[in-house]
Amino acid sequence: MHMNVAPHLLTEDRAEYERVLDDALSTAHARPDLAGAGTRLSLAQLRSLTLNATTLVTSAAAGEYEHFVKVREQHRAALGARPPAPSDRPGDGPGVVAILTVMVPVLAGTAAAIFLLVGAVLHAVAPTVAFGATLLTAGLVFGAVAAAGLLGAAAGLLVTALRNSPAEVSTDGPREPGPDDELSRAREAWRRALLERGILPFLRDVLAATTPPTGSPGP
Repeated sequence: MHMNVAPHLLTEDRAEYERVLDDALSTAHARPDLAGAGTRLSLAQLRSLTLNATTLVTSAAAGEYEHFVKVREQHRAALGARPPAPSDRPGDGPGVVAILTVMVPVLAGTAAAIFLLVGAVLHAVAPTVAFGATLLTAGLVFGAVAAAGLLGAAAGLLVTALRNSPAEVSTDGPREPGPDDELSRAREAWRRALLERGILPFLRDVLAATTPPTGSPGP
């Protein structure tokens, strides 16, 4: 069966319209104003009739739908204009600072161990040779550099963890709504208007039209 699509209803929102309709039909038995749904007309028949009247039904919530589409386009434009994060930019790779932060303690620690070992051996074998003392001094210097590098790496990790941690909820007042909040509210407003002013009134009218006249003789 061919089904009409309202001119103002975008194809991507067709599924949302059908979900709102299906939700309404699934709870029809609990709505006194939809008495007769599933008896005088089956839920499948009501669904088919409502889908065929998409233009009429969705026009009842045209204002909310127009606002929802506008907010969604603004949200998408904002996402498209947002610059990529540094880690997402092609060709960047690990930063030089990050590499140095990792490599300096490792290289300095290795050099310190070698100098201290060789210097200690020379100092033990030939205490009068000044070169052994020089190696020991160099080993101590590289050891200090390695310790400073480790402290710097720890500080960098701490700063990164704090930067990536979720922002604390402010208790000073209500938070300014973001684009996602506004988009969610606009979608919910359209869904509510579509249900209350479009789908439910249409279903009530269809069921009323199939109600037998009061006092009519039975079969």
